[in-house]
Parts: sequence; C-alpha cells; structure tokens
Amino acid sequence: MIIQMLENEYWYGGCVSEGKNMPIGSDVCVQFNMEQNPTPNQAMPLFVSSKGRYLWRDSGFVIQFNMGTISCPDDITLISGLDTLRGAYLGAMRRHFPFEQINLAQTLWDKPIFNSWIELTFNQNEKDLMQYAENIVQNGFEPGAFMIDDGWSEYYGDWSFHSGKFPHPQQFINQLNEMGFSVMVWVCPFITPDSVAYREARKLDILIKNADGKPYICEWWNGCSAVLDFSNPGAVAWLDQQLKRLQNLGVKGFKFDAGDSIYYQADNITFGNVTPDEQSRLWAQYGSKYDLNEYRVTFRAGGSSLFQRLCDKEHSWGDNGIAALIPDSLAQGITGHPFSCPDMVGGGEYLNFQELEDGGLDEELFCRHSEIACLMPAIQFSAAPWRVLSSDNLQKIKQHLSVRNQFDVQRKCAHNKAVQSGEPIIRYMEYQFPGQGMESVTDQFMLGDTVLVAPIYEKGEICRHVEVPKGTWSFEGRTLVSEGESMVLTPSDARPVILELLNSN
Repeated sequence: MIIQMLENEYWYGGCVSEGKNMPIGSDVCVQFNMEQNPTPNQAMPLFVSSKGRYLWRDSGFVIQFNMGTISCPDDITLISGLDTLRGAYLGAMRRHFPFEQINLAQTLWDKPIFNSWIELTFNQNEKDLMQYAENIVQNGFEPGAFMIDDGWSEYYGDWSFHSGKFPHPQQFINQLNEMGFSVMVWVCPFITPDSVAYREARKLDILIKNADGKPYICEWWNGCSAVLDFSNPGAVAWLDQQLKRLQNLGVKGFKFDAGDSIYYQADNITFGNVTPDEQSRLWAQYGSKYDLNEYRVTFRAGGSSLFQRLCDKEHSWGDNGIAALIPDSLAQGITGHPFSCPDMVGGGEYLNFQELEDGGLDEELFCRHSEIACLMPAIQFSAAPWRVLSSDNLQKIKQHLSVRNQFDVQRKCAHNKAVQSGEPIIRYMEYQFPGQGMESVTDQFMLGDTVLVAPIYEKGEICRHVEVPKGTWSFEGRTLVSEGESMVLTPSDARPVILELLNSN
C-alpha cells in the first residue's frame, strides 16, 4: 500500500527506542523493519499522525517513509478523519488496545524506587542488600519498591534464594518489610540447562523446542539457557508455583526481565504455535496479574496493567543516554504505555559505572537525569546517590523529590486519567496543543492537561529554550502570557522549567 502524506503531517509510534527519531515528516526517508521487534524496549504495530490518521496491524510489519509517501503492507488498517494526534491515538486505542483494568501498586508512583543492580550487579547478597536498604533510610529517602536484581537465585529457573548468599531469607524479607519496603525480585523466562529445574521442565514438556523436537537453547546476554513456553498453560502454572512460594516469604512483586523477541526463533516449536513477538507478548501478559511488576521489553502490550521502563541508557549526554529520555518516554505514552519510568537515574548500563569507578562519573549528568525523572510517572535509583554524589549534589536529588511531592495532586490526576481513559500521563506538546506548530517538540512534555515540564539536558547549561503554547502561564511566581512562542527560561536551582497553565487563549 502506498499512502500520500498530508501537508504538514507528522507521524509517531512503532518502537519506543526510536522516540528520539520522531516525529517523521515529509522531508524524511527512513525504513522501520518491525516484522519482529528488533529492539530491547516496547514496540507496538501502530503509527499515529498529527492530522488524525493512524496505521495499525495486529502483527509486526515493514514500513517505509519516503519523502512524503508511506509504503506498508496492503493488509494494514488505515483510519482517517480523527482530526488531531490526540484523536488518532484515542481512536486507535479504543479500537485495537482498549485498556484493561489497571491494578498497579500505588507505591510505584508515590515513592522513589530503588534497584540493587548498579551497586551489586551479580553479587546480590543478604548482607550488602540490607546495608543498601539501611542507607536508603539513613540518607533520608522514603522506603518504597525495593528491587533485588539478577544474581539472587540459585540459578535461572530455580527461583529460590541462593543458600550461600542468603542464609536467612525469611528473616531478611521480614526485616525489609518492617522497614517499609515492598520487595521485588528479578525473574526471567530462562532456565539453566543441566539443572534440576531444567530436567523437571523438560519432563513436563513446557520448554520451547527446536525444529528437531529437542529443547531450544537460547544464547542471551548471560549465557545459554532453555526457555519456558508461555503459550503452554503448564509453563504458566509451573512458574506460578515458584513465585507463590516467594510471595509466601513476603516478596511483593517481580521484575520480569528478558522476553525480547530477538531471543526466540521463527522456527521454534511451541504449544500454541506462536511467533517470537507473540511469545514476548505472552511473557508480558503473564506479569500483569501482579500489582508490583516491571517490564523493559514488550510487544503489543499497550493498554496492559504493566509498569514499563526504558531500556538501559548509557551514562552519557548523547542520543543513547540522557538526550533520549524525554523523546523515548513520550513514545511510550503515544503507543499505549503510560505507566513508565525513564530508566535508572544516571543510566542503567552497569558497565559504564564500572568503567567510571575511578572518578569519571559525571555528577551533573546524574542530577540532570534525576531532574528529568522527577515529574515522570516513576523515578528509580540504582547507583546510590549518597555514594556517587557530593553532599551538594545529593541535596539536589532531595530537591527533585521535593518538586515531585509539590506536584503530587497533578501527578495523581494525570495517572488516574490514564487509568480511566488510556491517555498518556506525559504527553507530546502536539498532543495537548494541536495546530500550534509543536509537532517536532520532543524535549519537553506536558504532565496531564496543565503542567509543562522542560528539563535541562545539555551539559553546562543553566537555562533553555521552551516552546510555550498560547495562553497565560505561571512560572515560579511570575505570570507569562504567550502568543505561541519560544522563550529562554532559567529555572531555580535543582528544578526543571515548570509552567502551569492558568488560561488558554
């Protein structure tokens, strides 16, 4: 199918990790091969336009934007006449991925999340985790969701605490709960070969197989493993039993990692005869029954009761680091994933932190990441701010959390609206203010209907250009009247630029 782009039409969607390359206008030539999600982040077979059109297909596809024309499969759904970007998104959402009942735990939004990955990487253990938790409280942070990352279990597929690293798991979990934490642990769909769990799963016939009928062994970032087949109800029941035992210990939720489409093969033999993307979708569907969950990668999971973060970002100022946080988070919202988190503050790529241990950590970058995250749906720390920052910069992090609390009412209003209507929590400027030339503004966002947030994300800067829509706005006690213009604004220290809409013209 060949589609002609309309005058001044811009398109958004597809893969979240392409957010920094959105929107796509008539002056762009680019192809996206989404036949199978090629990215480590969320993907939806959806593109929406600023002129009230959308493209949808139930499965992935290849699409090419070529200087004003769009080439895509003939069986794709093209809907027009929805007027605006907001109209296109709502029309697509209501028809193709209406939101299920959202049962996510309030602690994900009310309090900062702490994840043990950067501090301990694969050496998750009872003693150091307890010290991490105690340091959180002693340094004045509220206890909330506490994620114990990869390395806590005996091996992949045996989801019980490693007896050497966790000699007293019940006492350990009880103590964390008494401190006010909600404990989550890392799990994945992989099973270590030549283990008791593997032999059990093979006997139950709940593993994905090769074309020759033997268990499929997948090479992933941590080695080679067998893979549970979530199109098989037996695999679901088998994992249910293991996670239930953890819940009986006092574990409240789970970080569901992996499930990337790229780790499945088209010729895999599965119980439900499903594709790699469908297997990824089933893994996401599995976790939606837990009110404390986290996912990094999903396919066609828009509208699901899932907490979804951006994939690991580099500790850098570039397009693979801090510069991608706002564009990619906006892409999450416009593809039906509003309950999001802009990665771990400072970046979740742990190798960067290991390389920077000798003094290369950029404290300014860490603080700017926190500034960006402070009015996002969720904020998550991993590298301990009290360890990696000076006392002055640690205070900036506390100020960001104070800003977050100051806008608690507006954040909750936007969150509740997302639950009820499926609208993004953080929104493109074009979504909220159509027809004002905001189509390409992707480095600032609206929190709900009335709060404009424009963080500083460039090194050494203390002010920034802000595209201010028509209306009367409040900025740090001043009233600004805009006819729809760019303003250079300087926020108070340790705050993003925040404008509140008083009256739209």
